[in-house]
Amino acid sequence: MGLLDGRNALIFGVANDHSIAWGIARALHEAGAEVGFSSVESLIERRVRPLAESIGSTFVEPCDVQSDEQIRAVFERYAERHASLDVLVHALAFARREDLEGAFVDTSRDGFALALDVSAYSLVALVREARPLLRAGSSVMTLSYYGAEKVVANYNVMGVAKAALEASVRYLAADLGRDGIRVNAISAGPIRTLAASGIAGFKRMYGSFAEIAPMRSNITPDDVGRTALYLASDLSSAVTGETIYVDGGFNILGVPTGD
Repeated sequence: MGLLDGRNALIFGVANDHSIAWGIARALHEAGAEVGFSSVESLIERRVRPLAESIGSTFVEPCDVQSDEQIRAVFERYAERHASLDVLVHALAFARREDLEGAFVDTSRDGFALALDVSAYSLVALVREARPLLRAGSSVMTLSYYGAEKVVANYNVMGVAKAALEASVRYLAADLGRDGIRVNAISAGPIRTLAASGIAGFKRMYGSFAEIAPMRSNITPDDVGRTALYLASDLSSAVTGETIYVDGGFNILGVPTGD
């Protein structure tokens, strides 16, 4: 018996087999969930569908989360196959490369709006369209990063977007809690993903992370997947509105101890 036997999950944001979202998908699948996928259209046939097929998933739909109509269409197609949705995973973030280097003060108005729309508002849009399928016991989760709380070099507008995302988690948790629906965020340490490669200086930060974090190791998508499994299951039945750190304790540090 798996923790998620008989439950349905829908994951937005898998880009490739190195994605944090794919680590979550594997963990949910191994626990017994039926997992569906949605991602940007350009990645569907080449990247996402083969991964979905590897775990027996047949629901794979393209979606531009800047379009309410496309989001609505995904959930309408999902509702044709499933009466309810137990787990919704939002693993979406984007900012222009030029806004992830240099000074935050130079962020353009358009760049700011784009980052907030894709990285934060999309969670609100997904939950709104998913709500008819969500039920008591359903779990919604998203992915954040420590740059939402403290300044991280070159994270810039994405840090502001993640701060908005974490605030959105709290407000959504308050809205949906009366219906028994939980909403949480996972704040993962740096992981080598396609998204992370767009941040200037990421390789240097990643290289020194394991020397500083209390647990002296880098974070993997599987680490995040196990925490996602906890949030998806009844083990976290009274946990909502939280940001859970999966970063080997990095967030507790003031002055790094070092060896």
